[in-house]
Amino acid sequence: MNINYMRRLFVVLASVFLLACGSHPEGVKDKVDAMPPIFPDYVGVTVPVNIAPLNFMIEGVEHLEAIFMRDGAELLAVKSRKGVVDIPIAKWREMLQANAGASVEVTVRAWGGDNPEGVEYAPFEIFISQDKIDDWVSYRLIEPGYEGWLQMGIYQRELSSFNEEVLVDNSVNNMGCVNCHSFCAHSPETMMFHSRSDNGGTVFWQNGQLSKTNLATVGPKKQGTYPRWNPKGRYVAYSSNYTLQSFYVGGSRENETYDRASDLIIFDTETGKVLADERFNELARWETYPEWSPDGEYIYFCSADSVWMPSDRRNLHYDLLRVKFDRNTMTLGEEVDTVYNTRLRGGSIGYPRISPDGQYLMYAKLEYGTFPVWHEESDMEMMRLSDGELVDVSPINSNDSESYHSWSSTSRWKVVASRRLDSRYARVYIAHIAEDGTCGRAFLLPQRNPHHNIWRLKSYNIPELMTGKVSLPKERLLELLDAGTGRDSQDSKAIRSVN
Repeated sequence: MNINYMRRLFVVLASVFLLACGSHPEGVKDKVDAMPPIFPDYVGVTVPVNIAPLNFMIEGVEHLEAIFMRDGAELLAVKSRKGVVDIPIAKWREMLQANAGASVEVTVRAWGGDNPEGVEYAPFEIFISQDKIDDWVSYRLIEPGYEGWLQMGIYQRELSSFNEEVLVDNSVNNMGCVNCHSFCAHSPETMMFHSRSDNGGTVFWQNGQLSKTNLATVGPKKQGTYPRWNPKGRYVAYSSNYTLQSFYVGGSRENETYDRASDLIIFDTETGKVLADERFNELARWETYPEWSPDGEYIYFCSADSVWMPSDRRNLHYDLLRVKFDRNTMTLGEEVDTVYNTRLRGGSIGYPRISPDGQYLMYAKLEYGTFPVWHEESDMEMMRLSDGELVDVSPINSNDSESYHSWSSTSRWKVVASRRLDSRYARVYIAHIAEDGTCGRAFLLPQRNPHHNIWRLKSYNIPELMTGKVSLPKERLLELLDAGTGRDSQDSKAIRSVN
């Protein structure tokens, strides 16, 4: 027999064998009424019309099939091996656009594990909202530790795809800390972040230019934390916090992060002037977590009577106050309003955020204290500003900590940092907020490989939505921040627990 013929025959037989091994099974033996045990759990969620594919997995199965239908007509079918549904992005986008404003029914079939002959689960629905979400989200990635880190950075992720890029990392400041990124009105053209290292400071990106200011050397010489841009630009509000932490020797809670002092300051990016109103810079009362009204006319902030920390921590309850701000004179009004009184309503307030349309105020509510991240009881709560009534946002919450959160520029979407998966790593969840306040079920930020949500041993901190991609000039960053050493400053040591 001809040797070349034998070779060709071997190749054909090998190909047939490989195709047979890789073939997807047809038909299922059982149908069940239960929802499919998919991860992430996308059952019954509302998603933006421009979101990346909701890839999912079922642990322990060999083959998966997902069929997307509307009114009995098949829209998309995806067959996958290794228990992961990897949806083609072009077909996914086409389906979303064609079915915006409608629900799509998803049927999942699985083979392997406990169901070697196949099982079909009860179908579930995904509602495709016509409301777009902002194109990008930024977050800091850091190990959820207490005293140190290796590599950390602020990243930006395109929400219509799986494209993630470095916005700035600590390679630019000799492995110091980079944190507290903030944007003016969701704009990628106006932002800031802190560099906590030798030669550090607050870096501003405005009008295509990078600059750096060390707030600890100007005005009242107070370092800035928790920045919030006035929506009209120019002014940035900060709290100036002396932050510490203590560790529990028993129980489920690991640590308590708290302030021993905190004040309210406002920085003028045009003149370099710092406003430190003495009413909000005294030891008897602590101010933190500033927020602006959408018109820039009022500044909201959390405020509490000082107590001896950490022994009196359970007596530390932050109210939510507001005071008028005059942009022309850079002064604060005489009258101070109480928006949320913890003596009447209980708890403690953190991270107040007002929707850009001015309708709703959402905040983290915890039992006591100032740092929601390590309080498993911390949940989102939302108030309608027109009448002060609470609106149900329970679909966002879980049995673990919900902490930092931000609105989309349209006021129709929220991104929330939550530790619900494992009580340790904060991950980004997305939820729809209708104009009437109706809240959709929060869903995990989609990843190309669902295992990524488990394998990436980093916390996603300070998720902020932006209308576009940020492009910082790397050479100018190095010029501003290169310290020549890898040592942290005292400021970095004081802030590092806030992660």
